[in-house]
Amino acid sequence: MKKLIAVSILEVILAVFVLNACAAPPAGSAEWYYQRAYALAQQGHTQEAIDTYSKAIEIEPSMAKLYVNRAALYANQGQYALVITDCTRAIEINPKLTLAYINRAFAYNSIGEYEKAIDDCNTAIATGENMAEAYVNRAYSYLQMKDYTHAIADCTEAIELNPNLVQAYYHRGFALEALGKNDEALQDLRTYVGMSNDTVLIEKAKQEIDKIKNSELNATTPK
Repeated sequence: MKKLIAVSILEVILAVFVLNACAAPPAGSAEWYYQRAYALAQQGHTQEAIDTYSKAIEIEPSMAKLYVNRAALYANQGQYALVITDCTRAIEINPKLTLAYINRAFAYNSIGEYEKAIDDCNTAIATGENMAEAYVNRAYSYLQMKDYTHAIADCTEAIELNPNLVQAYYHRGFALEALGKNDEALQDLRTYVGMSNDTVLIEKAKQEIDKIKNSELNATTPK
């Protein structure tokens, strides 16, 4: 379950970490490379985008957003040590850059450093920006630590902030199931299936739905 959930979180992170490009800057400038990297990332050219962000960093090493965006792409490649390095550098440059904490939290979650992930999510939530994504990341940490009550609370907060954040329903469904709240778990997992476009996780959710239904059927069938 860990790998599948981590992928779903990554979808959120990639959505929020690639910042919008603005008016065309001078050719060859750090901002110019930044915009080229952004376009490449949008087109799915991950490694080329990483290389282009690296060129921008060579020109302007104090531009925090370059590290944050490159970190998101490293996350897409599973290079979590590089994600942490880039996010840490971005935070050193701009301690108020919420996305860097969320991105680093994702990396910590992916390598099992859940307490560090929670600390980063706490910082992100305290800034009041991208809070729904921070709550989802923290919910994942709690879920892996089997702290299902806090995982449910964080997913609920995320859904209140952004009802379309499908990963929150997915995580909450598993947490509810772990606490034996099968009816609520089924509702969340079915909501996820109806809203998500992630075919892998949809199949995982459907399998979990069948598992819950079968367990309830077995519990009510006379032996």
